[in-house]
Amino acid sequence: MKKEKLPAELWDKMHYLFRDFNDRMVHLELCYDFVPDIDILKKVIICFFEKAPVFHSSFTDNRISPYWTVHDYDINDILTVEYTNEPQRRADEFLIRYIPPESELQMKLALFISGEKSILCIVENHMCMDGGDFKYFIKSLCSAYTLLAEKGISPVNLRSGTRSFEKVYEDYTYAEKRMAKNLYKNVCAKDSHRFPLTPASIRDEPFIVRRKIDENTFLQLKAAGKKHGATVNDMLLAAYFFSLYELAGFSENESVTVSCAVDLRRHIRDLSDEGMTNHTAFMQCSVPRRGSDILETLKYTVQSSEKFKNDRFMGLYGLPLLNLGYSILPHAASEEIIKIGYSNPLIAMSNIGILDCKALSLCGHEPTDGFMTGAVKYKPYVLLSATTLRNAVTLSMCVRGNGEDKTITEKFFDIMEKNIKILASS
Repeated sequence: MKKEKLPAELWDKMHYLFRDFNDRMVHLELCYDFVPDIDILKKVIICFFEKAPVFHSSFTDNRISPYWTVHDYDINDILTVEYTNEPQRRADEFLIRYIPPESELQMKLALFISGEKSILCIVENHMCMDGGDFKYFIKSLCSAYTLLAEKGISPVNLRSGTRSFEKVYEDYTYAEKRMAKNLYKNVCAKDSHRFPLTPASIRDEPFIVRRKIDENTFLQLKAAGKKHGATVNDMLLAAYFFSLYELAGFSENESVTVSCAVDLRRHIRDLSDEGMTNHTAFMQCSVPRRGSDILETLKYTVQSSEKFKNDRFMGLYGLPLLNLGYSILPHAASEEIIKIGYSNPLIAMSNIGILDCKALSLCGHEPTDGFMTGAVKYKPYVLLSATTLRNAVTLSMCVRGNGEDKTITEKFFDIMEKNIKILASS
């Protein structure tokens, strides 16, 4: 029987190209004072995988026109259930796993159980969906679990449909669409400043470093931001800039750029006919110099981000160029052409946003803790991820490195936490 094939969309191809820069995995951890019913959880996962076949597909780069091949699967290959006295250690080990695009499954889940507590972990390939749809996926999974467990309602409430990047243009007028589809400007990062990691080595191993900013500090930071006309994202980004200058020893008169993730769903009114996919681009936020203090750095940060927020086509620049690059030549040649014009950002940030406790509850049991984070970056590239749960912010970095790199990253978070507290008390 011939297997179903799915077209590789533009962002699928682009994230495949990113294989030289990161492992493309997106990671989630949710902690519960509760142990879910395993059979119900399995039923929900099966239903969701049937609604989103890309999750059980393998990617084929045939050098002409890449595609996904849909495969049959066993639920026990998707979900691992383990009873353990060290749930956090096992969760940490699970979260750094890598799923090759050639695998027949593009998502893995694990439930680590210790007494009456459990940790739910998910690792998925960014080629399938970004943080925006990953948040939607896990909220839908939790809702479906509750409906099935409490009311016996079949868990089929997951969007399915187009995965095309063209969806971002759907709500524009004819004139606006023409303008948006002619935004060929290359907005790739050009900054050569680097996070001070050690040189890459074949012996490097992946690890995740995270730091939680407590609720009291976060609420103070939020209030201080309003006073200074800055969003929470502006405040975190300003602390990031100021901490980088200190950690890496950049000259205070040098301009530094951080690439910030932009969710392109801001351009889409109705997502109901869309499948699990990617709609994330980057904007280049820059400060002209460090600033005499962190508040001056914040002023520069707000000025930079405001330029993008006032742009009707925020995040859409370069999409037509990418589409042209992947359309006019066979895939292998397109990749080489795009690599010439594409510069992967050395320093990036993704504020994934709020993990809603109520939406993530299982039969009324809200997560007690949790975070989501982006891909494991390969040196010299780094990505700072941020998620908020219960008014506490978890900052994280996924790095392929060594013990010294881990020490450097921990030092960075020490500096970052210090600067966040300074901003919060301003």
